[in-house]
Amino acid sequence: MESTLRRTWSEINLDVLKNNYEIIKKKIGDNVKFLGVVKADAYGHGSINVAKTLEEAGADYLAVSSIDEAMELRLNDIRMPILILGHTPKEQVSRLIEYNITQAVTCKAKAVEYSEEAVRIGKTLKIHIKVDTGMSRLGYLCEGNFFDTGVKGICEALNMQGLYAEGIFTHFAVADEEGEEDLEYTMHQYKLFTDVCREVERISGRRFEIKHCANTGAVARFPETYLDMVRPGLLLYGYGPYAKQMGLKPVMTLKTTVSTIKIYPEGTHISYGGIYVTDKTTRVGVLPYGYADGFLRSLSNKCSLMTADGPARVCGKICMDMCMIDITDMMNVEVGSEIEIFGEKNSIDELSAIAGTIPYELTCAVSKRVPRKYIKDGKIIEQELMLRM
Repeated sequence: MESTLRRTWSEINLDVLKNNYEIIKKKIGDNVKFLGVVKADAYGHGSINVAKTLEEAGADYLAVSSIDEAMELRLNDIRMPILILGHTPKEQVSRLIEYNITQAVTCKAKAVEYSEEAVRIGKTLKIHIKVDTGMSRLGYLCEGNFFDTGVKGICEALNMQGLYAEGIFTHFAVADEEGEEDLEYTMHQYKLFTDVCREVERISGRRFEIKHCANTGAVARFPETYLDMVRPGLLLYGYGPYAKQMGLKPVMTLKTTVSTIKIYPEGTHISYGGIYVTDKTTRVGVLPYGYADGFLRSLSNKCSLMTADGPARVCGKICMDMCMIDITDMMNVEVGSEIEIFGEKNSIDELSAIAGTIPYELTCAVSKRVPRKYIKDGKIIEQELMLRM
């Protein structure tokens, strides 16, 4: 659906996405596969358009969190391989097979369920086995005293009927952290993962087609971890310090407009709770952008948004549908003027740091009532509003 309201909107630059992909692909080399992580609606960027762009650019795999996300892609003509990283109920195995979707297997119980269901319908499910090397979330536990039992469990999965183990993977916990202990931990995870792979292949006599473990931090910093495929997330979308170092740009720009301008005298309390009080005659711009649109309330009174005349401080608490900025010294800013919330001119990295979070949370927080405009070849090719009308 298309919005007719010029209120708050996001611009998703698919040309930038493609360029980011090409830069990363050049770094990893032709012999390493590229998996694009498009879960959570491609972190708010729009999974369908992002997936189509990656497919056209030559990416090898996509990753999502659930079968619903995978089906959204399949039903919109995305044909490239898709890996589900999260849980899928055994009742959905037939759909996984029918739509050629790869499923992560994280423990013996899941492997048994998937195997039994695949055998029941007389078909084979493609899987990637996950190894828990220190993320302590999902995967066959192989750390320390659990190494032998973990390897045994993985070998058992390889021999289960109805399952075809195309790949094996793990997830780094601190690859994007800079401390010496973090480096050691990442290298420990990497060694443990490769040791597990080597032992499983030795015992089983089989070789995995795809081994993968390199997330954003590892892609940027540790080429030895690339193996057969990499899985950049934040990096692909152009956020974080490594993106800047590699010449990548942010794919999403979030914008709003000034809807009203008010002049308040010194001593005026602005917004809920009155935590902001004007210290002089103040020109205030009211923006139609609030926490229902994705503006974290924790940023109240702490951050600035970008105007044509420079950064304007947010005044007082962020409301559900609005926020206020100080534009006293910005006489070029008028009703209707564009304001960049985040993008190339107002860094999402700085905004997320002020909020004590990561850029992912800000892009994922952009709500369904914020229209997305998709740009390709320098032109808007599609406008999407997720509200139902």
